[in-house]
Amino acid sequence: MVSVLSVVPRGALVASRTAAAAASVSLSALSLAGPAAVPAAAAAHPAPAAPALPPPVRPEDRAGDHLTVVVEHAGAGRDGTYEVSCHPGAGNHPDVAGACRVLDSNTHWGRDTFAPVAPGSSCTMLYGGPATAHVTGTWAGRPVDASYDRSNGCEIGRWDRMVPLLPRVGSASGSPSDSLQ
Repeated sequence: MVSVLSVVPRGALVASRTAAAAASVSLSALSLAGPAAVPAAAAAHPAPAAPALPPPVRPEDRAGDHLTVVVEHAGAGRDGTYEVSCHPGAGNHPDVAGACRVLDSNTHWGRDTFAPVAPGSSCTMLYGGPATAHVTGTWAGRPVDASYDRSNGCEIGRWDRMVPLLPRVGSASGSPSDSLQ
C-alpha cells in the first residue's frame, strides 16, 4: 500500500478534488500492479524522501505583522502604548529590533506564540507586581489578542519570554532589573 502525505503551504490552493482523486487512483493502480509496473530506472534510483519541515514563511505572510502593545502599572518609562511592525521593523516601540527578534524566536510551527498559560498548570505562588500588558494585531498572518500579567510564577515566565516586546520589570523579590531591553 502506498501512503501519500501532502504538505500545502498556507494560502496555496489545490487545483481540484478530481485531480487529487485521479492521482490517488493512479497510485493505487501502481501498487496493485506490483513492482513489474515500476520502470527499472525509477526502481534503481528512488526519489529521496522530503524532510518533514513546515513550509517557510513567505514575505506575503509577514506583510501584516503589526502589533499594538499596551502596558500598564509597569512603572515610569515603561507604561504606554507601543506600535511594532516586523519584516521590516518599524514603530514607536523602544526596541523594535529586539521585539521582532523575540517574536521570531518564539514563533514555532503549530504553536500559538501568544498562548495563555494552560488551564490546570501548577504555578508557584509568586507575585510579580501589578504590571499588565495587552497585545493586539496580526502576527504571522494570524490575529492576536493576548493579555499578560505577573500574578504567579507561570504568568511571570510567560511575560519574561516576551521581553523586550514587553518591558523588563523588577523580579518578584523586588530586585531592580528595570529597563526595557
